[in-house]
Amino acid sequence: MMQTPAAFAPAQVAPALLPETALVFAFADAKLLVCGDENAPTVPTLAEFERAGLQGHRHYLGRLRGIDCVSITLPEAAPEPAGWRYAGLRSLFLRLPEDLLALAARAFQIADWDRSHRYCGRCGTPTQEREGERVKTCPACGLVAYPRISPAMMVLVTRGAEVLLARATRFPKPMYSALAGFVEPGETIEDCVHREVREEVGIDITDLDYFASQSWAFPHSLMIAYTARYAGGELAPDRDEIADARWFPPDALPPELPSPVSIARRLIDETVLRLRAGSLSGALR
Repeated sequence: MMQTPAAFAPAQVAPALLPETALVFAFADAKLLVCGDENAPTVPTLAEFERAGLQGHRHYLGRLRGIDCVSITLPEAAPEPAGWRYAGLRSLFLRLPEDLLALAARAFQIADWDRSHRYCGRCGTPTQEREGERVKTCPACGLVAYPRISPAMMVLVTRGAEVLLARATRFPKPMYSALAGFVEPGETIEDCVHREVREEVGIDITDLDYFASQSWAFPHSLMIAYTARYAGGELAPDRDEIADARWFPPDALPPELPSPVSIARRLIDETVLRLRAGSLSGALR
């Protein structure tokens, strides 16, 4: 699961001289510039990046195992150096080493913020960066813009020894997952869980239990996952959002589940393991 590597020390102030060995997470629009074999991609060093004649706006990330790391926002039309390519982060799942993938996700969120806050959203004045802090400010009206984080809930509902999985209409293939949705203004995360479950499948739940969270850079979400217990009602999927929703026993799950990189898959896998072991049976009857 993508999470901050234990060997990573985040920072915002770059050293006076960034070494040539620094790792460069460079993005043109939403795609990362990678080199190496297609099945074993990696990110270039600063020396390789500069030899390729590329330039962009830099934001220091920190150090991974003592190696400096930087996010770079490239022009959307930046060329691909020979033997290199631009790749969407999803295409790099299970190909890019996990620690590099986690930092690429972090770097993308910063690059996306850098690209989308070049001008003040209130008055249109070009923004300025504040030294030593990840923030853009407007010199005309004083508006402050930090990198955007959008909290979203995810919940896996259980009923006895079954789990509720749904297939969203937006999924490009028949994949089933836990229910999810974004927090609205004025809501707590718990309010959001109850509302989204009612809206998406029409049932009531109880006994929310926090599972884990994951930064999800598509483009700037924070996924906060729970388990919950079915409390009543009949499944009535909202057909605008949910193509199908069903109760599945642990030994008859659908063949298409989320990527192992996602918190959704971890939530499903660990809950199903507990159900199979019977550790939830007393609480869920």
